[in-house]
Amino acid sequence: MVKAVIFDLDDTLLWDQKSVKEAFVATCLLAEEKYGISHVELEAAVREKASGIYASYETFPFTKIIGINPFEGLWGNFLDDTDDFRKMKEIAPNYRKEAWTQGLLALGIDDAVFGEELAERFPQERRNKPFVYEETFAVLDKLKDEYKLLLLTNGSPDLQNTKLAITPEIAPYFDEIVISGAFGRGKPDPTIFEHALQIMNVSKDEAIMVGDNLMTDILGASRAGMKSVWINRHDKERNEVIPDYEIKHLEELIEILETLNSGVRR
Repeated sequence: MVKAVIFDLDDTLLWDQKSVKEAFVATCLLAEEKYGISHVELEAAVREKASGIYASYETFPFTKIIGINPFEGLWGNFLDDTDDFRKMKEIAPNYRKEAWTQGLLALGIDDAVFGEELAERFPQERRNKPFVYEETFAVLDKLKDEYKLLLLTNGSPDLQNTKLAITPEIAPYFDEIVISGAFGRGKPDPTIFEHALQIMNVSKDEAIMVGDNLMTDILGASRAGMKSVWINRHDKERNEVIPDYEIKHLEELIEILETLNSGVRR
């Protein structure tokens, strides 16, 4: 029987993609107002430049292991006490400035001072725009008294805890919170899933992983021998990673759990 449910955070409970998108729009509109350039084109340019610059740093292999994407680098402070995160903290201000300045330059605007202004504005906009899926709290309310709940998220502890701080309703639902940057490995490494099972004191057969990412949440659960539920809200195509269950809405999870535990008394 299933005794524990492990949830991913970003784009499973929190609508991180929307938060990032809205922050980009608000920031890029400032450039549209100042220079008459398209905010849509600037966003695309900054995303492209940010990804390239991010991959050029010596910290890139570490960010791959932990699971920190370029757009988190555009607003994270990385105040975590390890050598790798200290390097990221040092790099972050210039990274942000370069991403925005080069994005402007790609559209013919040579203005490093304004690039730095936008680089400082984006983190403010991201913090002001925390979006949560409308069904998140209803589902957690239904599960909290029946199952052990663990939040398993990739990223910098400082940044992931910032996300939880600006959506303070989420954390109290969880018995445990595991962040890859604190553990030292990220999803899909099976060891972080095994760690999650250990601290909840359940076996791999007594837990189920719920997440939106086939290559981290679902692959990692599979490697750890756990059942998995892929939340596919946006009709993404499957790849070689096969979840045990696929849902479009988080409330469908309730029926899956009831079916798995049907006939089993607690």
